[in-house]
Amino acid sequence: MEPEMSADLKNRLLAQLIDDMENDKLVLPSLPEVALRVRDTLDDENANAKAVAKVIATDAALSARLIAVANSPLLRGSRHIDSVDMAVARMGNTIVRNTVNSLIVQQIFQPTTEVTDRLFHAFWEHSTEVAAISQALAGFARLKPDQAMLAGLVHDIGALPIVKYAEDIPELLEHEQVLVEIIQELHTTIGTALLSKWEFPQDIINVAAKHEDLSYKHDGAPELVDVVIVANLQSYFGKDHPHASVDWSTVPAFATLGMDTEVSIIDMEETGESIREVADALRA
Repeated sequence: MEPEMSADLKNRLLAQLIDDMENDKLVLPSLPEVALRVRDTLDDENANAKAVAKVIATDAALSARLIAVANSPLLRGSRHIDSVDMAVARMGNTIVRNTVNSLIVQQIFQPTTEVTDRLFHAFWEHSTEVAAISQALAGFARLKPDQAMLAGLVHDIGALPIVKYAEDIPELLEHEQVLVEIIQELHTTIGTALLSKWEFPQDIINVAAKHEDLSYKHDGAPELVDVVIVANLQSYFGKDHPHASVDWSTVPAFATLGMDTEVSIIDMEETGESIREVADALRA
């Protein structure tokens, strides 16, 4: 497609999508029932770990992946975990909530075309890598690793409603690069709306809203946004992506975390292996 035609198509479909979004025609999915039940159970003062495990056990895929995460470097103990009850007991309520919210994201979208399936898998591969790097970076920020992991996993969540939307627009499926550019332009806005609908914590919503702002700077202690900005850039190191050419020394988030901009955390021997194991657990 000629560049001018591509630009015209992008602008027309971008305007259409924005209009649908403003008129509530863009479907923002609800959280699955199991995630809502876990949330409700954790909020019940009378519920114990066994009650939480019982809810999670109703979803076989979620159960298996929660156990994988419980055995990952994020939480690994001396004893191997082989049941949901044991996983919940090791994790505690806060980590269970964040981990379930992380793992449930993959279940929400089921692509039905070759193009959207490819885009979804690219999204999931990238999101799990950023989540794992964010978890490893949490120590620099003195933030909870499971919160950093969740923030990394949902930072690009706004891409998914756009990918789903494209399945009903043949022009977008025929011109994948145009779809990718639309995703890049709108995913932070839609991600903010989606996580707000899901009643996620404000610091997680801020990640969806601001992670592409490489000039983001603030006073005070590091925030989850700083962690994800750094993790996102590090995930693209050495890859064919515009972010791969960013000079890290110009990005305030690195200084906020006290990070050496000459070193990639992925290349650190022990940390790099931990990042790969956590990413694998999220993809299990």
